[in-house]
Amino acid sequence: MKNFYVFLFSLVVIASVVSVQSCTKDKEPTEFIADDNTFANYESWSLDVERQGIDPSLGAAHGGNDSTTIRKIYFKDGVSRSGDEYPVGATILKYSYNSNGSVNVRTGMVKRGNNFDPDHNNWEYFVITPDGKIAKNADGKVLRGSNLLNGACVSCHSGASSKDYIFTK
Repeated sequence: MKNFYVFLFSLVVIASVVSVQSCTKDKEPTEFIADDNTFANYESWSLDVERQGIDPSLGAAHGGNDSTTIRKIYFKDGVSRSGDEYPVGATILKYSYNSNGSVNVRTGMVKRGNNFDPDHNNWEYFVITPDGKIAKNADGKVLRGSNLLNGACVSCHSGASSKDYIFTK
């Protein structure tokens, strides 16, 4: 009888451990849909790179490309690639500006997942307001995804497809 109680007690302990581990284990999301809080407080994120001046790869993208333009690229939670890809929910913001105020643009991208754009590794692109919200045009259309310049973001970022569409990391 004693062996039965030892067995039963062991079974309860094992079931409890398995139950606790399954509740506390982080599960990677299959989709992340950005909202107006996603890019909030971006200046407190990890500043991955800061560049100034002409970048031949940019053209006019991201609000200017001359000797006075400064570009800061922030990664939320310091996210990095895991293997060849960034995880679903990876969030990046690029702030381009210059001292004379003629350039002041924030753009972002989020790894959305869930086959959002499987041909381009499921990234969604955004224009961001100074306070970190997703911008809207004069007609109230949210400036994200397919509402942006007929794929201009994807066509340029495809040049970094070997680095999961990110030029800097």
